Amino acid sequence: MSFLVWVARIGLAITILAGAIWGWSSIRKMKDSNVGLRDSFVCSLKKKGQLLIPFVCVTLIVVVLVPIAGIDGKISVAVNKILDILLILLAGWAGTMIVSLVSEMAQCRYDINVKDNLAARQVHTKVKVLQRIVVVLIWLLTIAGILMLFDQFRMLGSTLLASAGVVSIVLGFSAQKTFGAMVAGLQIALSHPINLDDVVIVEGEWGRIEEITFTYVVVKTWDLRRIVVPMTYFLETPFQNWTKKNADIIGSIFIHVDYTCPLGPLREELNRLCIKSKPLWDGKTCVLQVTDAGPETLTLRAIVSSPDASSAWDLRCQLREALVEFLRMHYPESLPKHRVSVQSGLDVVTE
Repeated sequence: MSFLVWVARIGLAITILAGAIWGWSSIRKMKDSNVGLRDSFVCSLKKKGQLLIPFVCVTLIVVVLVPIAGIDGKISVAVNKILDILLILLAGWAGTMIVSLVSEMAQCRYDINVKDNLAARQVHTKVKVLQRIVVVLIWLLTIAGILMLFDQFRMLGSTLLASAGVVSIVLGFSAQKTFGAMVAGLQIALSHPINLDDVVIVEGEWGRIEEITFTYVVVKTWDLRRIVVPMTYFLETPFQNWTKKNADIIGSIFIHVDYTCPLGPLREELNRLCIKSKPLWDGKTCVLQVTDAGPETLTLRAIVSSPDASSAWDLRCQLREALVEFLRMHYPESLPKHRVSVQSGLDVVTE
């Protein structure tokens, strides 16, 4: 084994070790304003680095000591092969850790737990999708590098290359959906039809985007069920995204009352209830309208605005209950009723 090869090995091992140490120490550069996110980042980094750094140190020591030991013959060939495999694996491992580190550092700068978090959710979505793609490419290159160390696999590669036309056709048909899903994932990461934590209506179900992977999206419904949807669904099927631009939403409440119901006091009560319901009500819209006049009742619709869908649901439930209670306590005669009019002793007319 030539001197230059050993120098290259030692340089690679030192580079991997330096990258791992850099990743371990980079948390000190984070701003103090994100203390909670930084603590979470530190825990994640410890889990990733508690095995990598000792393994890199041991490998570096072995790489330095093997030339000094002066091993010759078949044992030397086997040892060199093992060292090459270890270094390639360490390079892939360190590359994966660095990608994950950069991803988490980028996400720590954008807090997804605030109310106006559209920009943060877009960044988190893009970073997660691109991180998965880069990690897959790193390990594909790592496996390819290991296989290229063996002459048998080099010959196999030449054979496959000679028949690449047939193989490419077979792989193209078999992996069509998989590659289509990956391309769809890239489109979603770049065009943002959905983002993490978006509120969507999928297959008639209300839920939030919980996870975005290469091939599918997980939607968490309000009752804690999970709907697993193919990635291509969000590019080929119409769906509702309630938080595409912002989380603001308007909710409606329908109440049926008698024709004798006074609308003025009911509007005043609605305004009072909305003010009392802050922060569920965002202070923008609070309107009471008569939307229908049926044979027996009026249909009233209250329109109220909220900062997000969850607040809108809670606000609608509270206002519906409070308005019905207000009518029952102050205007019981305005509640829906069925009238019967007696015109003569024998004739009964029902309205």
